[in-house]
Amino acid sequence: MYFVYILANKYNGTIYIGKTYDLPLRVSQHKEGIVKGFTKKFGINKLVYFEATEIVYAAVTRERQMKEWKRDWKVQLIEKDNPEWRDLYEDIV
Repeated sequence: MYFVYILANKYNGTIYIGKTYDLPLRVSQHKEGIVKGFTKKFGINKLVYFEATEIVYAAVTRERQMKEWKRDWKVQLIEKDNPEWRDLYEDIV
C-alpha cells in the first residue's frame, strides 16, 4: 500500500505533502524530528489528511498533482473529512 499524506503544524497552518509506503513509520519520523528540512524547521508533524493506493505510480502522480494545487484547494481537501485539522496519527497506529 502507498500513501499520499498532508501534514500541518497547527489548524490552518503551514502544510506539507508527501508520499510513503509506510504511513505510521513516516509520520512518526516527522513527529520525532528525524526528517531534516522543511517539516522539522517549521514543526510540521500533525497528520491531517491521507489517501491510499496500491499502485506506486498513482501515489507519485497524486503527490505531484496536489503539490501544484492552490493552497485553498488543499485546505478544502483537508476540511472535507477533517474540519478541525485533528491529528489523525492515533487513528493509523
